[in-house]
Amino acid sequence: MDSQTIVAPMTPAGVSAVAALRVSGTRVRDVVRRLFGDKHASALEPRKASLGTARDPQTGKVIDSLLYLFFEGPNSYTGEDVLELYPHGNPLIVRDLLQAIRGIEGVRLAEPGEFTRRAFLNGKMDLTQAESVADVIHSANRAELENAHRLLSGALSKKIATLAAQVKDISARLELDVDFAEEEADPDFAGWETRFVSVRESIQQILNSFHGKASLSRLPLAVLYGAPNAGKSSLVNALLGEDRVLVSNVPGTTRDFVEVRLFLPGGEVRLVDTAGIADRATDELDALSMKKSKEILEEADLKILVVDSLAPAGLRSDEGDNDADVVVYSKSDLRDPNASHMDPIASTMLQGDRCAALNISSKTGDGLAALKDIMNAALFKENANAEDLWITSEREKACLEDALAGVDRVLNLLKNNPAVELLAFEMQLVRRALQSITGEISSEDILQSIFAGFCIGK
Repeated sequence: MDSQTIVAPMTPAGVSAVAALRVSGTRVRDVVRRLFGDKHASALEPRKASLGTARDPQTGKVIDSLLYLFFEGPNSYTGEDVLELYPHGNPLIVRDLLQAIRGIEGVRLAEPGEFTRRAFLNGKMDLTQAESVADVIHSANRAELENAHRLLSGALSKKIATLAAQVKDISARLELDVDFAEEEADPDFAGWETRFVSVRESIQQILNSFHGKASLSRLPLAVLYGAPNAGKSSLVNALLGEDRVLVSNVPGTTRDFVEVRLFLPGGEVRLVDTAGIADRATDELDALSMKKSKEILEEADLKILVVDSLAPAGLRSDEGDNDADVVVYSKSDLRDPNASHMDPIASTMLQGDRCAALNISSKTGDGLAALKDIMNAALFKENANAEDLWITSEREKACLEDALAGVDRVLNLLKNNPAVELLAFEMQLVRRALQSITGEISSEDILQSIFAGFCIGK
């Protein structure tokens, strides 16, 4: 492992109240001395926040007055001495502080994921836990985040360790049979198939839990649609709590679909405001707008039909509105309480509880909380078993597939050519495949490919 001390920002670029930088390695105490002076270096205590004025070691110029924390190895994230600095979040200050630290002999800028890589190499976490760090950072919804925390806590590592120990025990017994193969004419394989099948089932169970990151990274899509001037754009703005979409009393103001991001309790979703769908197009551009609205509806995970409760009728039944998951009656604050407001087409849709319906006022906010609850329940399904976990790493999936293929070869040998030497060899390969998951066996190329995708400060 590289013996140089590394430094990198932990917070993204941009203006903020506070920024954070991390330093890790053997020169951490020297960094404190060069930035804050001998007095601060001699008084350095682990896990104690200190206030100091950081100066450029070359010029003596004041960089910032800031808080810093020292973590003495091995009781730190990386297992080395670690220094965390919290300057004001002015990009100029962060840049000057970073340059000053990099100018100290033996200190360089960290590579992507190098802090976590050092944590792995120093035994602070195994490879499955190291990979889950990225999942914790990039999880798009609460279920993914909870799963990432389970992986980081070692839940998968424990499963793999138990399985690897089982395979190791089988391998040891097989290798013992190899040692005495010359003395025994026919080794007794009674009961071996049951053990191999048990191992296979355990591997397959973990493998079945795989969720590709491509599918996980896709945000759920909710689409608002309805007749022109039904109040779709106003509803988007009300849900977001800000004027993001242009609103006008003139029908047809929205000529293309507009996509925004909405945060619900379960996570982030894509919310699309579509152009109004009328009985007939007024011109070629209007026809194209309605066509695009129908196309995005085909991709929707949740279709929300917005009906103007002041209008005598909503959409035509031949425009596909019978596919709605939710019907929203807008402008409820303007409606005559004695007048019938339910659109006849929407009324047909509601028969048999085919979808939910509620009154909304984008102006007063009535019904917005209920709509968000409906959207959250539909787009983020509750996990029946909170203890379940799934794997997201293609590398881990490939290792499990290798292990599974090895067990299949063993079962085939057991039926057709039960040579104890071959069985022992194949089980060694299965064990190596499992150990590769947690990093007991790993190569430099594998580590490079894993950590290259991390951000620089992690």
